[in-house]
Amino acid sequence: MIKSAETWVFDLDNTLYPASCDLFAEIDQRMTDFVARFLRLERAEARALQKQYYAEHGTTLKGLMTLHGMDPADFLAHVHEIDLSPLPTGSGLSEAIAGLPGRKYIYTNGSRRHAERVTNHMGLAHLFDGMSGIEDAAYHPKPDQRSYDRFCAQHDIDPGRSVFFEDLARNLAPAHAMGFTTVLVRSDKDWSHEPIEARPAGKGDDLPEHIDYVTNDLTAFLSGTPA
Repeated sequence: MIKSAETWVFDLDNTLYPASCDLFAEIDQRMTDFVARFLRLERAEARALQKQYYAEHGTTLKGLMTLHGMDPADFLAHVHEIDLSPLPTGSGLSEAIAGLPGRKYIYTNGSRRHAERVTNHMGLAHLFDGMSGIEDAAYHPKPDQRSYDRFCAQHDIDPGRSVFFEDLARNLAPAHAMGFTTVLVRSDKDWSHEPIEARPAGKGDDLPEHIDYVTNDLTAFLSGTPA
């Protein structure tokens, strides 16, 4: 199926770049800062609420919007203004993505601007036919079915002829049900600080039935030598 795929869909954070970059740690801290300031909470209380919303609503952003009527623009602008220097550049990933037949898209629960910044820094932006951020999904995050439906409609994607790459197993369940071939990208990083309902996959984790393939090395997988 993968060889005959017409469309390739990539999550961004901890998928298109290795979790070992620890880029999300800065985003995570900036989210805590925002929640503390927005709700006037002590930092520890803000962090606990941040993780609760992430587990229950798919993103901290969605929880703040749903329960506190927050305008998402300020949140997205704040949390994604991060240092991109840990990201790899000039790796074999560019060649591997360029060699894929058909269309390629990024589909993230982060902002579109975040996806553009990351891919520009990594030298990958020119390889993609489009990038969909949380704003394009009307702020419905993966794994909300409405998000997938909007993404596929916006880009005229046939799930049955497409491959979906993600580091969160729960986000691949709706994709698999729609007909996507699913690939779970996992790492050695310790995610025990994240809510168990929403942790990225680790190497020792059991694989749910909606995972078709798994890799610890995206570049190797796309190049035809799965790791």
